[in-house]
Amino acid sequence: MARVFSGIQPSGGMHLGNLLGALRNWVAYQQDHEAVYCVVDLHALTTAPDPAELRDNTMAAATMLLSVGIDPERSTLFVQSAVAEHAELAWMMECTVGFGELRRMTQFKDKSDRSDFVSAGLFTYPALQAADILLYDTDLVPVGDDQRQHIELCRDIAERFNRRYGDTFAVPAPVIPKAGARVMDLQRPTDKMSKSLESAGTIGVLEEPDSVTRKFKRAVTDSDNDARYDPDTKPGVSNLLGILASVTGRTPQAVADDYTQYGPLKADTADAVNELLDPIRRRYQELSSDPAEISRLLQAGADKARTVATTTLERARTNAGLIPRSPT
Repeated sequence: MARVFSGIQPSGGMHLGNLLGALRNWVAYQQDHEAVYCVVDLHALTTAPDPAELRDNTMAAATMLLSVGIDPERSTLFVQSAVAEHAELAWMMECTVGFGELRRMTQFKDKSDRSDFVSAGLFTYPALQAADILLYDTDLVPVGDDQRQHIELCRDIAERFNRRYGDTFAVPAPVIPKAGARVMDLQRPTDKMSKSLESAGTIGVLEEPDSVTRKFKRAVTDSDNDARYDPDTKPGVSNLLGILASVTGRTPQAVADDYTQYGPLKADTADAVNELLDPIRRRYQELSSDPAEISRLLQAGADKARTVATTTLERARTNAGLIPRSPT
């Protein structure tokens, strides 16, 4: 089976965009792929988070992944920092990627422009991301369209390393989901839904049903009451149609045919989203009551991940000319 790798940052509560754009696909990949999923807590350090908050968010992210249907019997689920090979290979990737390549990364430009302090880690973030992926001889990387540039750079790094030192890494391919990949803010439908759960336009996966319904009722649309899927000229209405289509397994155009007014569209979308979220909310509450079991599952996943990562790292070290480690 082809191996799939993806990671998610523990940077706050997960929202509907994460679920529809990524996590549901992660669950589906378990059926016919060898899936490796990671909570990338080392990446979160680029923003200097509060330590206690980082620990809590890491556990919450892992609990959420289990709640949406990631099965530790089928997938390898672990926390990035528990597998030290990620950090060591990241240095080798930093020595392979060019300064100019990192400087051209769109996300670095955007984030550095909005921050007073820009860490070196934010700049070299794509090198660690490449290490995450390449450690597992990954074939496919499911990502949002905004991460496509990073995966292309990862491919370039792998190919450059292979040219320098011989066949070492599998060269991964990005997989960009077609449906539900871009869930927009309900109040600012030209912006993607974000983890700023205080926003009136963001739907948290764990949000109370009444709050979800209220936010959909207040979603921005337009004044002509024409339920037509046209993201360029009708972004708010198209966002609602896209969400309802993604939840119900239809196309936005087919959903649009069912509505002549926005009120019923908003109500039906809210009901469908709450129906999707209800079992996830219940499962999250169940799992949260036993953090020791979550820790046990993550440790087992890290042990499983390490068996692959150690082999790949040793191959990279040997090919690059590093002296073998003494047996322990």
